[in-house]
Amino acid sequence: MSDVPQTDVSRPSALPTAHLQRTTTSQSLVEQNSAEYLDAIEEDWNKRVDMEVETLVDGMVDLVTLASVGDKDKFRIAQESFQASSRAESMIRAANSLLSITHSMKLLLLLSDEAQIAHRRDLELQNVQKERDEIKEEVAGLLTELLRKSHLQGSTSHQSS
Repeated sequence: MSDVPQTDVSRPSALPTAHLQRTTTSQSLVEQNSAEYLDAIEEDWNKRVDMEVETLVDGMVDLVTLASVGDKDKFRIAQESFQASSRAESMIRAANSLLSITHSMKLLLLLSDEAQIAHRRDLELQNVQKERDEIKEEVAGLLTELLRKSHLQGSTSHQSS
């Protein structure tokens, strides 16, 4: 009988089955160019924000559902009270997580390369202005063509009268 005594004492031990993914992650980060890396980080931030907002929305829906009025015994009231407090706590955690994400994003913005941001903004402005000019030219061409057609139709109707 080789029973190991069960106790509450923690026994420090190595975790032979633990696989740390650091080597593959660092290798995949090296293989990515900076645009792909930034896109991946942006996608990660978006997923985190979406997850926390979804938690808040689900919590609010559940709280509204629990707030129904009707005949309830003491057990049902206690059960709904516990559910409401549990849901409120998860919503508080989600709100705190969103605050943390917001704080991190503010720090990233403050500590980021301002020259790069200005350069990207200028490029985007140039692209938008170029698109605007192209659309203006296209609209002017269409308007000229429309006026030419209406002028030709007007002159043919005067000749036939």
